[in-house]
Amino acid sequence: MPTSDAARDPRPETPAQSGVHPVEWAAEFLGTFAVLLVGLSAVCFDFGPASPLHGLPTSLRFLITGLVFAATGSLFAITPPGRRSGAHLNPVVTLTFWTQRKVHWHDLVGYVVAQFLGAIVGTVVVRVLWGRQAVAVHVGTTEPGPGVSAPDAVLLEAAMTAAVMLTILFMTSRAATARFTPLVLWLMIAVFVWQFAPFTGTSLNPARSLGPALVAPLLAHYWIYVVGPCLGGAVAAGVFAIATPAEVLTTKLFHDARYPSTMASRLPVRS
Repeated sequence: MPTSDAARDPRPETPAQSGVHPVEWAAEFLGTFAVLLVGLSAVCFDFGPASPLHGLPTSLRFLITGLVFAATGSLFAITPPGRRSGAHLNPVVTLTFWTQRKVHWHDLVGYVVAQFLGAIVGTVVVRVLWGRQAVAVHVGTTEPGPGVSAPDAVLLEAAMTAAVMLTILFMTSRAATARFTPLVLWLMIAVFVWQFAPFTGTSLNPARSLGPALVAPLLAHYWIYVVGPCLGGAVAAGVFAIATPAEVLTTKLFHDARYPSTMASRLPVRS
């Protein structure tokens, strides 16, 4: 059986911290706000009635949208705020790290609330900035595509989210790969949007779906984008526990030792 990085490294784990962490929570708000602002703006630009891209194949426009949407989160991960909070930007990411005993419940609550608030505010700004273009695309609300049943949408969202979360868990369980997590996620999520957005909208994130669902408002199918991603996160945590002796070393999608961490870490962090 292979030896994990944690087993080879005698460095003690920096424990998760309790308390209020406004800097980290504000970073999660800012990052999720940016993802919704830029990503939903891409939806309005690529698919709105006045889009200059209407001559392009729909599949290509989905690819462009996915590249922009995913790149925003990945780029935020390497900014100073992203390096400080870890750039989860998704309640399922924080919840899955919590299942690995890396997150204090204070941060679990703080991160999730900040992510939902950032998504809602980002969507409101998109609605104001894009006006009729935003209304025409339902402000980027995620819904099952034609002929896709709710159970099928749940399973597809769960499968995609499980793949994303397994990637994060495996990437952050090795010091050599941890810093490449944003790059891998950018390409992976962009492909998922390109191939599967016509079926579910490719949410993978309850916060990303709540903002548009509230602003549109189109809440009838929102439950799909809570149940599916959360189920996927749970599956990923279970598979990771069974498939490998590895341990998550950092909860930061781009680990930088120059920044402190309020979450458990086996990689160096600033004290």
